[in-house]
Order: sequence, then structure tokens, then C-alpha cells
Amino acid sequence: MVATTALNVNGKTISVAVNDPDTPLLYVLRNELGLHGPRFGCGLGQCGACTVHVDGAPIRSCVTPLSAVKGKIVTLEGLGTSAKPHPLQEAFIQEQALQCGYCINGMIMQSAALLARNPKPNEGEVKAELANNLCRCGTHLRIVRAVLRAAGI
Repeated sequence: MVATTALNVNGKTISVAVNDPDTPLLYVLRNELGLHGPRFGCGLGQCGACTVHVDGAPIRSCVTPLSAVKGKIVTLEGLGTSAKPHPLQEAFIQEQALQCGYCINGMIMQSAALLARNPKPNEGEVKAELANNLCRCGTHLRIVRAVLRAAGI
């Protein structure tokens, strides 16, 4: 049976029809809504590539069933625009903090949640926040510099 669910995604209310309410939020965002910031990485919530915000809190959308989502969702596409990028997006560009780019969605979304809670984190706090986000290209040092740049440090 197809169920229709109303979601608030990036400031817009959208209705989606899904066959199973336990469909992972990631699949709905990518396949139904065409949002490609959140990525499928491990499918186990361990790498962070699928991170989005629900009411400001970072969640792993690959392991979060649609039925569990009760708040406002923000994806990388909702964080900033090409014309007016979020300070983190701008800092990641300035620091050249990406290589293949696969992990960057999770790194930026996790970092945005940190900066919302703690606008002036130190290097250790940034590293602790990103400890569960994987980057296979090894750009961790540039990523940390980008987060500190966005924080004005």
C-alpha cells in the first residue's frame, strides 16, 4: 500500500509517496526528490556520507526510516546556494578541502551542526566532531582547516 508523507525539506513542504514507511530517508531524498548532496556510502550509518540535519541535529539518513522523521530536514543543497554559499561551503573551496568529494556532504553537514552548537571550536573539538566521518582520500587536515576558517579562527 502506497502511503503519502509530507516532509519539510530545505524550507519547502513536499509530499512523497512510498510503498514502505521504513524506507530509508536517504532513498527518498535521492530517488524521490532528486537531491544528491547526501550520498550512499556504507549503508550502515558509519561513514557519514549520508548526513542531513533534522531540526538542526545531524542524522545518518541511510539508517533513518522515513517514518521516524518528524522535523525539518536540511540537506547540503539547503545549506547554501551557488550565489550565496554557506560559510562552510566557501571555506571548503578556499582550503581545497576535497579531493574525490564523496565524503564532503557528511563533513560539511556534521561541521555545520558543530558550528551551530559551538561557533568557535578549537582544533580538537573539530577533530572529535568529525571522528566518525570517513574520508578515504586523506584530506582530513584541509577539512579541519576549512571548519576553523568558517568559524573565523
